[in-house]
Amino acid sequence: MIDKRPFETLGHADHGWLDARHHFSFSAYHDPARMGWGSIRVWNDDRIAPETGFPAHPHRDMEIITYVRSGAITHQDSMGNQGRTGAGDVQVMSAGDGVRHAEFNVEDEPTTLFQIWIEPRVRGGEPHWGARPFPKGDRAGRFVTLASGFAGDDDALPIRADARVLGATLKAGESVTHSVGEGRHAYLVPAIGAIEVDGMPIAARDGVGLTAGTVTITATEDSEIVLVDAD
Repeated sequence: MIDKRPFETLGHADHGWLDARHHFSFSAYHDPARMGWGSIRVWNDDRIAPETGFPAHPHRDMEIITYVRSGAITHQDSMGNQGRTGAGDVQVMSAGDGVRHAEFNVEDEPTTLFQIWIEPRVRGGEPHWGARPFPKGDRAGRFVTLASGFAGDDDALPIRADARVLGATLKAGESVTHSVGEGRHAYLVPAIGAIEVDGMPIAARDGVGLTAGTVTITATEDSEIVLVDAD
């Protein structure tokens, strides 16, 4: 099954400093038909104004993945971690049994990002944070695992969920395939460009929910794709 979620149908909250689109129910946006996709609970498409951000706030029992599309985000947390994650790179935070963090755009340009929350396989545990660069050239014409909860994905950032976060960059006309196992759920969003999923046209920042089966993803424009495959 292919469930297309056009960008214009997403939840929307404009706070001035933060312009957010919600693929799934979040905060004041509530849609009983869009409560999540398998263990994928949140996929927010955020635009953060320069010199603004999220002050310190708590999380627990959630795997939080941030994919920066443009600009950069600067992170601080109650574990003593600090870091700046730039465009195309990824940070992850396993909230575990509780952590406080703040995220700010200290740049002189807007920052755009996807923030993805995935339910962990078990509750509790010691929280952790990590970030690393993922050069877009390394993802040319293929999916690369950016974050993973599976053994053997040694080059990916670790998360505590039965899930993988994948990224690919495709030139116009290039294709990749992705197979979703029985009982699993995949959700993909083109960060930029335009694609077709088994012939269905998908614009930049549209969402696509996938269930069991193999799909062919073809770029109709130069595109950058983020895909999460979860239980």
